[in-house]
Amino acid sequence: MLFLHDVWVNWFEGEENGYNVCHFHEWRKDDSVELLDQVPLVKVNSLLFDYIENNLAELPPGLLKDVFQKAYIRKNHERIQLDYCFVVTDGIGILVVDTIGYTIPIRKSRVIPRQEQLVYEMIKDIEPETYSIESLKDEMEDKEYHILSLAPEYVRGLTRKERQLKQLLFMALDQLQGTKNAAEVKYWYTEWNPTMYHEIQDSAFDEVWSKLYEETLEGWSQKHVHLCERLVKGQPFFEKLWDMEHESKVN
Repeated sequence: MLFLHDVWVNWFEGEENGYNVCHFHEWRKDDSVELLDQVPLVKVNSLLFDYIENNLAELPPGLLKDVFQKAYIRKNHERIQLDYCFVVTDGIGILVVDTIGYTIPIRKSRVIPRQEQLVYEMIKDIEPETYSIESLKDEMEDKEYHILSLAPEYVRGLTRKERQLKQLLFMALDQLQGTKNAAEVKYWYTEWNPTMYHEIQDSAFDEVWSKLYEETLEGWSQKHVHLCERLVKGQPFFEKLWDMEHESKVN
């Protein structure tokens, strides 16, 4: 088995979508970065890599068995053994995974550029490990995107801050949908698209909310920022998330 040493990780916890596991250039000063002393490196096929990167679901038993207690983290001059922690690659993407003792990829991280190069060099001449993924195929096919877990095409090309704010906007829109308040949704749709004010006055709640959802789904612009800022105002939890994004600084 191959091993990497002195691997810097920036864990993103509970992320089912790989686009939220930030690459090194988007790491922030206030992120909590840790040093793995030793971690096994596994090459898999692209189907399995995509499954691990974009799901929070059961990992293949064979993979778990192969990496069991082979990784160590350094903390306060101590070398602590980790149950299921490994670097996985398909030769294109690279991901560090730690299950924190479970059998699903709870924590995920990218690696720094120097270690990316090292991974590519180490695995270039080896074949992918074959793990039985028959039992995983249904979960791979059943992956569903929704308002709180947007499909990758709707966040592609956005910065970390833009992705986080877009997620916040859709959390607020999800909450708005729960109100079923026609007057309120018409107000917010008019904020988004003032030219439609007269056309929506006789429309039902669901119709207006769907228009707002569908029109805000694509891209990210100052219009999105303005709507998000207005929607979260006066809601402490959402306001805190908004402030955190505006205070964070990239390394």
